[in-house]
Order: sequence, then C-alpha cells, then structure tokens
Amino acid sequence: MSDSVSDCTDETPSRSALTEAEVEALVRGICFKTGPPRTVGVEVEWLVHELREPRLPVPPERLEAAYAALRTLPLSSPLTVEPGGQLELSSPPAASLMECVGTVSADLTAVRAVLGEQGLALSGNGTDPWRTPRRFLREPRYDAMEACLDRTGPAGRAMMCTSASVQVCLDAGYEEPGPLGHGRRWWLSHTLGAVLVAAFANSPLLGGAPTGWRSTRQLLWTEIGAGRAGGPVLDGDPRTSWARHVLDAPVMCVRRDSGPWDVPDRLTFRQWTRTGAPTREDLDYHLTTLFPPVRPRGHLELRMIDAQPGDDGWIVPLAVTTALFDDPEAAEHVYRAVKPLAERAQPLPAPHNPLWIDAARYGLTDPELHEVAVTCFTTALRALPRLGATEAVTAAVSDYLERYVLRGRTPADDLLDRLRGTDTRAYGKDLRT
Repeated sequence: MSDSVSDCTDETPSRSALTEAEVEALVRGICFKTGPPRTVGVEVEWLVHELREPRLPVPPERLEAAYAALRTLPLSSPLTVEPGGQLELSSPPAASLMECVGTVSADLTAVRAVLGEQGLALSGNGTDPWRTPRRFLREPRYDAMEACLDRTGPAGRAMMCTSASVQVCLDAGYEEPGPLGHGRRWWLSHTLGAVLVAAFANSPLLGGAPTGWRSTRQLLWTEIGAGRAGGPVLDGDPRTSWARHVLDAPVMCVRRDSGPWDVPDRLTFRQWTRTGAPTREDLDYHLTTLFPPVRPRGHLELRMIDAQPGDDGWIVPLAVTTALFDDPEAAEHVYRAVKPLAERAQPLPAPHNPLWIDAARYGLTDPELHEVAVTCFTTALRALPRLGATEAVTAAVSDYLERYVLRGRTPADDLLDRLRGTDTRAYGKDLRT
C-alpha cells in the first residue's frame, strides 16, 4: 500500500488549477511509459508478530522500538510501515529477475536479524489469521482513509491493518502491438491476474475463523468498492480507459496544511475540476488513493497476489509473473491459454466480475482456473532459464507446481489443514543462490 506521488510524474507539480481536459492529458501522458521491457521490481509486505507467541498483538511501543532500529539499516530497498504496522520493502528497478531477487533477499536478511533481536518475526499471510484490525500509524492520510473506507463497511480497516501482499512491478511494454506491447500486457494483467489470485491464495482466515474464501484479502478489496479498488473497463486504448477511470473515481480526501483532512462524500475528481480548483499536486495524490488490481504508474503494478509463506515464498510469484510477461514466447503462449477466461469476466472490470470472484473464493478448486494455472506454471518453467533464473529459483517454481498447482491446492489449504489439526511440511527454501 505504500505510495509515492513521484511514480507517475515527470516534472515538479504545479499549484495552478487543472481543467478536466488537462487532467485527462496528464494521466494519458504519465501512467504508461512505453518501451522495451527491461526492468522488474517487487514490493513485499509482511505482517509482524511476536516470535514466541504469534497470535498475540505486538504492543505499539515494541513496534516503535523495532522500526527505529530498522531505520538505521543501509538497505537497498526503501522500507515503509503500513497503517496496521505491517512492513513493506519496495525493490529498486532491477535489470533482471535475479538482480531483483538478490537485492530484496539481502535486505530481508538484514531486517529479520534486527527484528529477531527484538523478539519479533515476519509472517507471510494475505490476512492476519488471528488478530483484529488495529491501526498503528496515526497520520492525517490514514485518518482520512479510514473515514472514507468506513463508509463501505469494515473491509477497509481490515485491508489497512491486517493484510499483506506480493506486488510485482513490470515495464508497461512496447508502444506497438504484439506479445510485449503495452495493450496486450494491460489486457493480460487483468485476465491472468485472476489466475494469480487463485494460484497464490493464502488468506482463508480472519479473526481466527475460516471465511469461506481462499483469498479473503481479495474479498476485502472487492468489498471496498469499484470506485476505490476496481479497475477500468477494458474497452479499448489503455490510456483512454485509465484516464476516464481516474476522473470518475471518488476523491478520498482534500489535504490541509494543518488539522484533519476533509473527506468529501461522492465527489469524483471530474466533478472537482468542474466545481473546485484541484492542482497537479492534488491529481498526483489522487492517483495514490486508487487501488485497482493493476495500477499503471509508468510501469504496471500487479497488486493481486497474497503474501506467501516461508522466508523466500515471495520469489515464486515474482518469478512466475516475470516469466509469463517478459519472455516473448511465454507471453504469447499464456495469452492463448487465458483468453477463454475472458468470457467469464463478462464486461465487468476486475475484480468485480465472476472470474475474479470465483478465483478468490475457490482458488484452484475451480476446474478451469486449475487447468489454466497448470499451463501457466509449466510455461513459466520453460521460460525461466531464458531469463537467467538460477536452478534454485526454477526448482522452487517446480516444487510449487507439484505441491500445490497440480493438486489443485494453494497455501490457503495448508492454513485450513493446520486449523483442523492436520500437519503439513513447512514451505520455503533459500533461493538467493
């Protein structure tokens, strides 16, 4: 959930008021920066828990002390704290998959060592299995976010404080059409995205009880609403559809230099340009308050994958997703494999359509999603050596295919088994070599 207003900007923001046409032109110009796919990044979020008693809440003063110690580390990846005290590492853009893996793995080793000295540990779960939402950060942004999201029910607070993800960041792609063109990659991210939701579902519990969903985290995003957490209609040019979506999305808040921020009710950014005086800074900030499953920030930010178990479990979705998007042969093959799924999505945008809802609810017990997931993983395995993946990374993807995908299971099933008292082996290997 960390956001920087610099990600989609090209120049110093202006304080002059924007017109509706200027907003559309700016959004079209800044959020799809096309060219050869050359870089990859990942944002890994983690729940933080007591090392010896994971089910107990960590007192705020202990989190403060631990995070003060973490801020002294010379990390390569920016480290941020989420509203509920979750930690996030956001890798710098890497020139290869293995460079990304190496950078983040080294940073995580350093972070875990400091947390261990404080009696704390990181947990890779899409939602906190045991603890109820409790906000750690008290800042105007999060006060306003909480007030805004409370209007749609309790899902917003749960998302803010008890959820974690693996977000894969990929270049937008070529301007021209083809397997690596930005139009194809935009469409693929919204269709393959449902397969990634299903294959990496890891949040079946909330408040210590099963919710009936393999990915409760995805359910929470769905319940927040289409304006805040939905994607645009895929009905043509990505720039046009995204610009329209940005203008028609509700304004979360109007910032103030001091005091509480205003939280307008049912004011879209388009209406704001017609009745008020939003600036370039307001637009840049508005973009950070939209949480679609795929967010264009110059690059494509794929936000639909639950946090994964094990120290290095996050590497598997990073490797699979990168292979399927950045290897031309794999991208063409997986495009054909997922194309039939688009019929289930109907004309509704993700994640508020039947395909995405079934992926979150049923995971790989859905027969069609299971079949396509097997194809996607086997395709990724063939492509990974061409991207320079090490044997350890390739073996991890193969292990995941055998342990979960071929069997129609996900890590969510392991959590449910443990709740029922069934032992399963721990998952997660050292994949840095």
